[in-house]
Amino acid sequence: MRSLRTGLSLAAVAGSLALLFTAPAAHAADTPLRDLAAAKGKVIGTAVTGSKLTGTYGDLAGAQFNSLTPGNAMKWGTVEPTQGNFDWTEADQIVAFAQAHNQQVRGHTLVWHNQNPNWLTNGSWTSAQLGSLLQNHITTEVSRYKGRITAWDVVNEPFNEDGTYRSTIWYNGLGADYIANALTWAHAADPAAKLYINDYNVEGVNAKSTALYNLVKDLKGRGVPIDGVGLQAHLIVGQVPATLQQNIQRFADLGVDVAVTELDVRMALPADSAKLAQQAADFKSVVAACVAVTRCAGVTVWGFADSDSWVPGTFPGYGAATPYDDNYAPKPAYYAIVEALGGTTTTPPPSGACSATYSVQSQWNTGFTGQVTVSCSGASLSSWKANWTFGAGQRITQAWNATCTQSGSSVSCANASYNGSVPDGGSVTFGFNGSWSGSNPVPTVTLG
Repeated sequence: MRSLRTGLSLAAVAGSLALLFTAPAAHAADTPLRDLAAAKGKVIGTAVTGSKLTGTYGDLAGAQFNSLTPGNAMKWGTVEPTQGNFDWTEADQIVAFAQAHNQQVRGHTLVWHNQNPNWLTNGSWTSAQLGSLLQNHITTEVSRYKGRITAWDVVNEPFNEDGTYRSTIWYNGLGADYIANALTWAHAADPAAKLYINDYNVEGVNAKSTALYNLVKDLKGRGVPIDGVGLQAHLIVGQVPATLQQNIQRFADLGVDVAVTELDVRMALPADSAKLAQQAADFKSVVAACVAVTRCAGVTVWGFADSDSWVPGTFPGYGAATPYDDNYAPKPAYYAIVEALGGTTTTPPPSGACSATYSVQSQWNTGFTGQVTVSCSGASLSSWKANWTFGAGQRITQAWNATCTQSGSSVSCANASYNGSVPDGGSVTFGFNGSWSGSNPVPTVTLG
């Protein structure tokens, strides 16, 4: 639900070969997001799926973020699918991964109207029984992870859009004080954990966020343990509320922390350069608003790659909502987050603005001469790198106008000191000699 590689995909070459180039000045590996955030005293997190925490997905989750939120692993329907029988497998996996990577964990979520087990929602409970079930669930889960969870989204989505309480199993069965009780029980189970109320469409000043504001003010006044407010921030391109920073500040002025907990910015598909540029501006404004308010703890994105996003399945026709694309390559939104956190980067040119062609100039019984031409139209490059994998044991023996290295079948060729710049409307060519035996197939290229 909701290794490090970056670059500009330069499509279209001889045969079926696709070359991919990077601008090292903009390389995502230069300064991880988590280091930039830490320098600002902030958290940059992502929601994750435990089973995916391997390979490139795991590498990025560990290297780029200093906080993890289980997307589904800690919800009631997952951890207690049948009454009294608990399954902590995925939740434990995520917590262990976070500990191994020196990351915080944001627990999500203890009390919600969705993703509850059938035995709970279909049961006929008295108010006393329902309260006992809720207290037992909160106490059991929070106690299990005591000392390992930095913050809990204790109560999730308690309000309707007009600011009235949402009709749920909890509100209908226990009244509005289910919220205060849940916070109190969670605090008793782990006094060190920060306790949040989390909701969507509360990013700007509106009826719903004002109801949340009034609730937090009331809870604080009554001495109920409430440490923070989570603004989910499931946004649409171009629709970041103008009052976002003002809203964060007014909650902070109540004496609680604020976190952006589930940020994504969806767009009508297909994505294009204009939508991606606006999305980048939106991510930047949200992160910048958090950076500007001392008591904003940080920002969590709800899945960091488009291939792991909940958006297409929930909002048909929409998608491309995260900072990384389907193949884990950073999008303009990623670079916008870097800038909002105080980092510097040169955003890669628009996809398709620069291209590369690969050709075999000559070939003989044991060797061949290859050539690659990089050209730009509508953008420029300040530096470039090409990476590919030979498929039949070919070896580069000599290169010119580029520095090429090869490890096994993997080849990486970077610009020389004198030809890194490719102007709009211009091109750069480099070449190499290679050896081959038996066949010389077109290589498969990956991002480098």
